[in-house]
Amino acid sequence: MKATLRAAGLIALKDLRIEARTGEIVTSTTMFAVLVTVLASLSFYLDAQTARRMAPGVLWIAIAFAGVLAMGRSWARERENDVMRGLLMSPIPRASIYLGKSVGTLAFMLAVEVVLLPLVAVLFHLDLAPVLGPLAILLVLGTLGFVAAGTLFASMSVRTSARDLVLSVVLFPLIAPALLASVVATRQLLGGAPLAEVLDWARILGAFDIIFIMAGLVLFGPLTSD
Repeated sequence: MKATLRAAGLIALKDLRIEARTGEIVTSTTMFAVLVTVLASLSFYLDAQTARRMAPGVLWIAIAFAGVLAMGRSWARERENDVMRGLLMSPIPRASIYLGKSVGTLAFMLAVEVVLLPLVAVLFHLDLAPVLGPLAILLVLGTLGFVAAGTLFASMSVRTSARDLVLSVVLFPLIAPALLASVVATRQLLGGAPLAEVLDWARILGAFDIIFIMAGLVLFGPLTSD
């Protein structure tokens, strides 16, 4: 177990170092998420009450679309120069590859959300200060499940020419329950619902996260076998 985690840490560190030098994934993904958010705010904003109801959906739509883009670009790096084959042939557990890539993508997505959340607050006139702590927990839980499932299927589509399309077609139906739970939980939180109700949705998201992570650890090896 220790060796698996250590190898996963090295793979995640490799991705983070590459991103620190290039800024390719975070920059392009952030710009895409910002564009989606701005266009949605211009299209759907009517009044303060409507904005509060629309903001959770816009936020998670932007996160979902940006996440597909981030995962596609992250695995495209492994496709170049046949790096993926080198990883699969290396003497490390395949679960380490899955964990490392998941941690790296999660870091990319959280960086995007740090920019996206204040933007949503400004465009939809939301005061997020009173609910910032619970909202951050919901974002982490929702993003974790999305990344856990997306990393698994992005690795399967890395060798296909239409990998972004394949990833979207396979991933969104699978992740839909978690995305719906994230949207409802965020809407209730911004709408002033009791914290106990929000925590119920947070527990559901936590259960999704565990299922997706365990499925990824078990299935990554067989699904990436030649």
